[in-house]
Amino acid sequence: MSRRLALVIVAAFVAAVLVLPATGAPATPQAGGTLIIGRGADSVTLSPYASASPDAEVIAHIAETLYQLTPEGRIVPLLAEAMPTLSPDARTMTIRLRTGIRFHDGTPFDAAAVKWNFDFILNPDNRAPFRAILLGEVASVDAVDARTVRLNLRRPFVPLLAHLTHDFLAIHSPTAVQRAGGMRPPTGEPYGRQPVGTGPYRFREWVRGDRIVLERNPDYWGPRKPLLDQIVWRVIPDDGARVLALEGGQIHVAVRVPPRETTRLALNQALRIDRTSSVRTIYIAFNNQKPPFNDVRVRQAFNYAVNKRAIAQTVLGGAARVSDAPISPGIVGYSGIQAGGYPYDVNRARQLLAEAGHGGGVNVTILHPTGRYVQDAQVAAAVQAQLRAAGINARLQTMEWAAYLSFTNQPPDRTPVESFMLGWGTVTGDADYGLYSLFHSSQWAPAGFNRFFYRNPQVDSLLDQARAMTDAARRAATYREAMEIIWRDAPWLFLHSESQVTGVRREVQDLLVHPTERIVAFHAWLRR
Repeated sequence: MSRRLALVIVAAFVAAVLVLPATGAPATPQAGGTLIIGRGADSVTLSPYASASPDAEVIAHIAETLYQLTPEGRIVPLLAEAMPTLSPDARTMTIRLRTGIRFHDGTPFDAAAVKWNFDFILNPDNRAPFRAILLGEVASVDAVDARTVRLNLRRPFVPLLAHLTHDFLAIHSPTAVQRAGGMRPPTGEPYGRQPVGTGPYRFREWVRGDRIVLERNPDYWGPRKPLLDQIVWRVIPDDGARVLALEGGQIHVAVRVPPRETTRLALNQALRIDRTSSVRTIYIAFNNQKPPFNDVRVRQAFNYAVNKRAIAQTVLGGAARVSDAPISPGIVGYSGIQAGGYPYDVNRARQLLAEAGHGGGVNVTILHPTGRYVQDAQVAAAVQAQLRAAGINARLQTMEWAAYLSFTNQPPDRTPVESFMLGWGTVTGDADYGLYSLFHSSQWAPAGFNRFFYRNPQVDSLLDQARAMTDAARRAATYREAMEIIWRDAPWLFLHSESQVTGVRREVQDLLVHPTERIVAFHAWLRR
């Protein structure tokens, strides 16, 4: 964990502490009540087939990982009893597990359950989306005894411990999966609608497009018991409606508050505004195999044609940082490639388009979500407007979040997609997760998350090498070399890193807005 990420996470922790009463001694935590969180997009699945933060945020409250990132930015044991041990050749990781823990269905958590979960993800026939990314160098898993698991690696795999904190490697009840009828790609149905883990909250209800309801796990094993009776995630795609619900008390927390609203909301004594950095990078990806974007000059022209700084200041109210690399600051392996990002230079954009044979202009379609990211539709509109000056006529198209993910996840020979907006949070804090997942050619959709079909053999080689490098300085230099090539190749229109702007009612205590873009309510309670 880098010092920068640690600082970012500490900032989130401090923000959470500020939810405490403003005056007098700290209040005594109270049990009971229902915390309601308003967000712009629903989850797609609550199984290991999950692929986005709206899934991960809910899963984290139900199913737990072997290790976790603390608010202070450290990796610490969760379902594991202690930090793992590595063999001298770094090809075997041995993990001791806690004992006496049961899943919500009453079945025991043990090494056999861990092996079952990891074996399921490792089986290529199951097409788990994060197999190659998170467990790619794991050859096999042994349940040595009831409380000991051994991961056998093909070669040293430096980011593995960080990957074991990822919510999509949470341990689910094998019995519950089988009772539900199993998990099938692409979304892990039918189990994905009724997950069972060991976490502080149990799954109760999911009304698609409206709400997910969790209830307190009275038998939770951890030393700090959950206090809320229920947590409800409500889907409110419209930013304005979500803010109104917060002000009216229909919800306690509103994520992605429009920055233009924060000054007014700050005057409301019933609310507070939390601003937390995140490790999420927002971009517009180009289909690198499809004209006109199979020409690097066109891709670079788009980067020169958009004034990212103006968008960050005017559309996002300063709650964003212009991208200067494919991943965000605060991630192990990050280094800025071009200060301030691609410069805004319409003449250069026109020149590049003319050299590529598009001197008379070019027509493209840009897909974008609505309500998933901060001001996503407004950012797309601003990009569209700025592109016109360079002779680019962009048509915007949006759709519901689950449909959007599915539509942009088609193989290269079938996809009609030209370009699309997405974001990627490097939630493990390691560059491998942010770069290998998106830019390695082995990760082309639909098997992986390279949905824009970028391929550069030199980048592939560098990313492969970095996975096994135990020398931190050499590893950082290798990632920088890879990012310099990616930056030049411009497979994306590099936009910005998000800041999270969250509205919270004052009665909400001990809530954490994590830089990995999760509302964490493990210890939250409501002051009455």
